[in-house]
Amino acid sequence: MSLEALLPLAILASSLVPGLLIVFLDERHRRTRTWLNMIGATLKVLLVVGALVGVYHGIEYQAVIPMIPDYPLLLRLDPLALLFVSLSAVLWLLTTIYAIAYLEGSPHRSRFFGFFSVCVSATVGIAMAANLFTLFFFYELLTLSTYPLVIHRETKKSLHAGRIYLTYVLSGSAVLLGAIVWLHSLAGPFEFAVSGGALDHVDPRHRPALLVIFLLMVGSFGVKAALVPMHHWLPVAMVAPAPVSALLHAVAVVKAGAFGIARTIYDVFGSELSHALGGTQVLAVVAGVTIIYGSLRALQQDDLKRRLAYSTVSQISYIILGLSLPGPLATIGALVHLVHQGIMKITLFFAAGNLAETLHLHKVSELDGVGWRMPWTMSAFTVAAFGMMSVPPLAGFISEWFLGLGALNGGAPWALGVLLVSSLLNAAYFLPVIYRAWFRSRSNPWHENLPRHRWETHTWLLIPPVITALLVIVLGLFANGLWSPLTWVRIIAEQEYPT
Repeated sequence: MSLEALLPLAILASSLVPGLLIVFLDERHRRTRTWLNMIGATLKVLLVVGALVGVYHGIEYQAVIPMIPDYPLLLRLDPLALLFVSLSAVLWLLTTIYAIAYLEGSPHRSRFFGFFSVCVSATVGIAMAANLFTLFFFYELLTLSTYPLVIHRETKKSLHAGRIYLTYVLSGSAVLLGAIVWLHSLAGPFEFAVSGGALDHVDPRHRPALLVIFLLMVGSFGVKAALVPMHHWLPVAMVAPAPVSALLHAVAVVKAGAFGIARTIYDVFGSELSHALGGTQVLAVVAGVTIIYGSLRALQQDDLKRRLAYSTVSQISYIILGLSLPGPLATIGALVHLVHQGIMKITLFFAAGNLAETLHLHKVSELDGVGWRMPWTMSAFTVAAFGMMSVPPLAGFISEWFLGLGALNGGAPWALGVLLVSSLLNAAYFLPVIYRAWFRSRSNPWHENLPRHRWETHTWLLIPPVITALLVIVLGLFANGLWSPLTWVRIIAEQEYPT
């Protein structure tokens, strides 16, 4: 087997093999479990770095696994795939470090880390998929592997959240499967196009059917992307442990939904046909409504993780809004936000997890003066929150700048208005957290009951959010760097809009 075929398989196996081994590992083998986790996560990052260098220099990596005649499992490392794979690999490594420390002493760790690794394998499989059959295969594997993570604590609330999660995502998957079968009945077997879409050969008389299929596909992916009104599962799933919340919001499930919409628009239908059918106009309106709705709901939440969950509902739709608008600038804004939002949001969930684990604080109203008790944790939270508010020169500002330019150049000034209103709402629900943490008195009676034996939190719980907070700063300051997400996204935009 050639290196070009081996590398995609190695990237997939670097998390899948450790995950399958860990699932059957006895709980007592803590050191073995930790080594398998860390070796797999580190190896994946190294393999992805090699793939980035190769693709940048024009090498094509593709692996074929025969399954159904004319519909093999087809894995390809193109620039769009590598954008998502790189995000998943880096954040998986940091989340693994965090989860090992966070779950120390808790039950069912082998089950947790086994499915945790399989979940990341499914995510990179979705990213590398080069046809709809492969995409759907790994999309379902992601659903099944995240369910045990959502119900990990096995409480009544977590089991209820798991049922809601499965109800939403399996319903969406059933619709997606029907849409894929219908599309293949019209177009026959096809692979994702590198540029311009893969449906040019379909008879123009089928355009009404193609519009319905387009709406069914983006609606199905929109379930995992938490588009309104299909978002309810996401805030409910916040009963899961903090590492799971970080994974759901920044790396895996919601990003898989947004990525599926990107593949549908750019590599299945093509941006030109998508806009000509009118499907992206509908999607843009739904994304705009979701952005405002998510921000307004976040403003009403006192529970910190639920506030962050509704923030995700809003922020993921920034990506979908950019994908829905015509032109390269909107594409750049959408895809760079896929990376930047992931890094900012995982920082926020790491910090929220530290507050819950160390000081048992879960509500915004409980955070008076906590910045002086946990200065590194709250500094990381503050940086990420300002990034979410699009404060320059942080990474979030870069995303929203290009989304705003894309809205104007795409003839949708209303979308710019949505982004500006959302930024104000972001400030309205993040600034009170920051103000309470740094500027409110610690004279409240509940402070007397807090544990005093530890300053800050466990070192291994602190390292991941500090690193990701620094990335929020670096990716904003050096957005034009050679290996920055913005530079890589420009390569993708040039493929989609070669003129």
